Amino acid sequence: MATLEMPQVSECSVLGCSYNDHSSCHAAAVTIGGSAAGEAQCATFIPLDVKGGLSKVMTFVGACQRADCQHNDKLECNAASVKVGPGAVDEKHADCLTYLAR
Repeated sequence: MATLEMPQVSECSVLGCSYNDHSSCHAAAVTIGGSAAGEAQCATFIPLDVKGGLSKVMTFVGACQRADCQHNDKLECNAASVKVGPGAVDEKHADCLTYLAR
């Protein structure tokens, strides 16, 4: 899958992440992880006071470790776009809100 075919992170509403500037993600790519029984977490989430990422970037899903997601094809996300938001279990962490269990 070429970079242009990777799904873009269309929204991130997690305020405590170093890569989020309150409107969008500034990481070049995110990884979706988490346990099979738990949340589909944004594994790129870093809760620091230091801001990270690039000033101008379109963020993509670089990898998806959730083989149990309907959008996962050989560990690549095939959703049209992905939304990241506060976790259902812990709002201080970031979850992939586009995740759909098979």
